[in-house]
Amino acid sequence: MNPSDIQQVRSFNRVVAAGIGAIDDRFLGRGRPMGESRLLWEIGAEGADLRTLRARLNLDSGYLSRTLVSLERQGLVLVEARPDDRRVRRARLTPAGLDERNELEKLSDSVACRVLEPLSDGQRQRLVEAMAEVERLLQASLVSFAVEDPDSDDARGCFMQYFAELNARFDAGFDPDNSLPADARELRHPQGALIMARLHGEPVGCVALKFHGPAPCELKRMWVSPSARGLGLGRRLIAQAETQARQHGARSVRLETNRALSEAIRLYRQAGYVEVAAFSDEPYAHHWFEKRLTA
Repeated sequence: MNPSDIQQVRSFNRVVAAGIGAIDDRFLGRGRPMGESRLLWEIGAEGADLRTLRARLNLDSGYLSRTLVSLERQGLVLVEARPDDRRVRRARLTPAGLDERNELEKLSDSVACRVLEPLSDGQRQRLVEAMAEVERLLQASLVSFAVEDPDSDDARGCFMQYFAELNARFDAGFDPDNSLPADARELRHPQGALIMARLHGEPVGCVALKFHGPAPCELKRMWVSPSARGLGLGRRLIAQAETQARQHGARSVRLETNRALSEAIRLYRQAGYVEVAAFSDEPYAHHWFEKRLTA
């Protein structure tokens, strides 16, 4: 890592923190630290489950509990068991909490105006465009990857979106029942693995593997949510899959794909996959690729 790059990130963080008042324990002049104010905003008018808040804000349970206790003491938040599932705790704003959140919205708008007001029209446009790019790149840096249960609700949701996209893009549509199987049993250790990509706790992509010992490993069901495209997740999912394949003793990775998926074909080639003769009877495939893995 370039030391000057690290120093630039640190300098940027200091300027932003000072600009928005994050270093003041009375954020926006409301008498509470920024963490409490941010939590009020995230709970929102509809309320939120605690596990969702933890994932969305990347908070540990202890910090979240302490912050919620403080907000409860201020009369701004109530934490209760969810009526439809008593095991799940949910936070919601009291009337006073809703009023406070509305006030924070107004004050936050004022801070944004204070940043923009001294600038010329051209400077404002440059700043806003730069902020949009920085936000997008920071989102990419916050994506996490983990091997997860292929039969979970989130996994099934990803697969359904993946199938729907294939059905819309393939010339003759797509029916998973007519495709070569990759069921949950085949994608669970030791036979396979499902790698999920998450941003703020929400699934934004996946890739699956089927292991065959030292024989080529099969890469299946690689999908990136439209909301996260352009963040380089496809390349990172492939790298994660190759790491898993190496750890399970595979010497190469194989995949098949449809000619309609031009972006995927380009990505595979850029990642070092070479087109080979057909090695499966997948009815929806037009291209077969393979990559030998280095140690």
